[in-house]
Amino acid sequence: MPEQKPMPSKIELTDPRALRAYAHPTRMTLAGLLRREGPFTATRAAELTGESVASCSYHLRILAKYGLAEEADPDGPGREKPWRATADSTNWPGYSDDPAVAEAADALTLAVAENHFARLTKALEARRDLPRQWQEAERFTDTTLYLTPQELADLGERMDALLARYTDRGADPSLRPEGARRVPYLQIAYVAPEPVRREPARPEPREEDA
Repeated sequence: MPEQKPMPSKIELTDPRALRAYAHPTRMTLAGLLRREGPFTATRAAELTGESVASCSYHLRILAKYGLAEEADPDGPGREKPWRATADSTNWPGYSDDPAVAEAADALTLAVAENHFARLTKALEARRDLPRQWQEAERFTDTTLYLTPQELADLGERMDALLARYTDRGADPSLRPEGARRVPYLQIAYVAPEPVRREPARPEPREEDA
């Protein structure tokens, strides 16, 4: 097999078709597995996801069509070739002047949120089986802040800098200390909708007021 090129840290999706394609839950799952477990074949993908080999093969080809996956060894022998991820993570616009891009990006963000929620629900259902130290270390908290757009962006950058201390462990298992486990760490900050303020209803005029 030829020497593998270093994987880029991020791939940027801006094509509405690519955004819509990636929003499929099986494709998001396969992209994540390729980054953690890949390279692997469609047969191995089926074992990891519970989907059929034909379904995994189809979804892997769709990921490849939009640059999210590629054949690990296109010239290698055999009918079923392994696939690999093309980047460590996927980014898409938080804002776009193009209505088609904005709509597709919002749909992808919603699909990702639903995917995270489904995985979180499964983790919560199984957390009683974790050792006490892991149960106590898990984070389930929220805080309401009053921020400007710049302050919110600055806070996100500081959080990213803190998390960057540990991201190399994903690609290099030798950097993981004994006892380390995979921990999805979600960062979610959104602007709360303003409450609808209704004017008090004016009383109907009475006959004697007319």
